[in-house]
Amino acid sequence: MKLFEYEAKDIAERAGLPRPKGLLVETPEGAREAFEAIGKPVVLKSQVLVAGRGKAGGIKFANSPEEAYGAAKALLGSEIKGEKVSKLLVEEMVKVKKELYVGFVINRASKRYSYLASTEGGVDIEEVAERSPEKIVRGDVDPLRGFQEYEARYVARKMGYRGRQLLELGGIIKKLHDIAVSYDGELIESNPLVETEDGSFIAADMKLIIDDNSLYRHKEYEARAKAVGPELTALEAKAKASGLAYVDLDGYVGIVGNGAGLTMATLDLVKEYGGEPANFCDMGGTATIERMVDAVEIVLSNPKTKALLMNVLGGIIKCDEVAKAVVKVKEGMGFAKPMVIRLVGTNEEEGKRILSGAGINSFDSMEEAAKRAVELARGA
Repeated sequence: MKLFEYEAKDIAERAGLPRPKGLLVETPEGAREAFEAIGKPVVLKSQVLVAGRGKAGGIKFANSPEEAYGAAKALLGSEIKGEKVSKLLVEEMVKVKKELYVGFVINRASKRYSYLASTEGGVDIEEVAERSPEKIVRGDVDPLRGFQEYEARYVARKMGYRGRQLLELGGIIKKLHDIAVSYDGELIESNPLVETEDGSFIAADMKLIIDDNSLYRHKEYEARAKAVGPELTALEAKAKASGLAYVDLDGYVGIVGNGAGLTMATLDLVKEYGGEPANFCDMGGTATIERMVDAVEIVLSNPKTKALLMNVLGGIIKCDEVAKAVVKVKEGMGFAKPMVIRLVGTNEEEGKRILSGAGINSFDSMEEAAKRAVELARGA
């Protein structure tokens, strides 16, 4: 579960991390009042659960109450990558000397937290890793010993800081780790973590993703996770209501699978053959025909989807039922978008016969299916 920036910063503030003075508003009048309360130039930040909001125009600056009002009026009600803006975080502008990056993420390979830090913040850490890998400090946290204060100071030293700054930055890094542990975080990062002109540090941005399986331990977010809130896109809301796991991406191949592992492997194959996933939907291992219909409709309804790749390993889910669901969607929605189906398992032959009768490609091989879907999406 992704938290909004203001929620992550509230948690950080309670843990003792420095953050810019700010107020959450939902109206242009509220933005004007926030400027007056802060008493200095501000930045208005759209509270949406998508990355790249700055590049998409979701962040504006204001030097007067009227400018804050106008910026808020332009942002509220707008859409950032398909997500409607209903809240703004109005914060004081920070005088930046340097932008840093510090984060902790669950490392599935090492089965522990890994820390990442860099003296190049404000951009995606992946870009820094590709362009300047020597500028990244990384390591794993021993799950038995935990992340110690001397290790946090070590990271700060590797980032080039000494003396008071080393102690201050080390303390912030340690607190970020402690928040991740306390909130069962899959990811926590401050990007940028700003070094100000007076040599102190402040979390200009914060991101926290909580493991969905731990939400029963975090009652304040559990109820919201079950609700279909205004921060969800129409497709996300429909998927959530149908009990489906759906995620929007930026490519052009739509993906449906049954089971998290198979769905992730399908994503990897699309990338392997030079394609980019537009989205993916995991319909689970026990989906009904109705649920399968919903999954296919949702993925195809995304305008970014140029071709559908459906990868099913039939067990409890029977291949003929999958085929019936696909044909039902094609007949009901009249989609001209190409569909590639990989079917293996229970009632496989009957499923392939149904698909063949409807003029839909079916494959035995995941690799062949992924390759064909990428070709069709590019051709579309």
